[in-house]
Amino acid sequence: MAVSPRPLELAAGPLRRENDGWHAVLRIGAVDHRVWSREPPSIGAHYVTELPFDRDFEARAYAARRLWRAMNGRPAGQAFHELSQQKRERLSAALRALDVHGAGGTYRVVAATLFGQKRVPDRAWKTHDLRNRTIRLVQSGAALMRGGYRKLLRPVRKDF
Repeated sequence: MAVSPRPLELAAGPLRRENDGWHAVLRIGAVDHRVWSREPPSIGAHYVTELPFDRDFEARAYAARRLWRAMNGRPAGQAFHELSQQKRERLSAALRALDVHGAGGTYRVVAATLFGQKRVPDRAWKTHDLRNRTIRLVQSGAALMRGGYRKLLRPVRKDF
């Protein structure tokens, strides 16, 4: 996909040089677009998007199309992958549970922190649903800490 952006937009933004090339964040309208280039951008240059046919091709093609639309004054469209409100709340609860547990809190203390002391039963804690839910949240937080957070960056693949 060949793209001829207004060259000043690429050259004027903040650039960061890294070992693998040049990185920039282009803010077009209300959307941030992350761009990487082997060479530093220059005024008057024409740019080409190169998309490898790998497992991330679909996401990259979608991002390239959004960038092209934004640079040509059209609405960029929806993001390729967004987390639902419920998923964001569960991830937040899992990380909070991991923090409390990692600071030495028991599952009962974690539950009281997340759900309030009134919801934590005085008796029958070992068989209470809130205990099982708390344990699952701590386990989810630990899985995220061990690298599971990377799964959030890729949508669930639906191969037909």
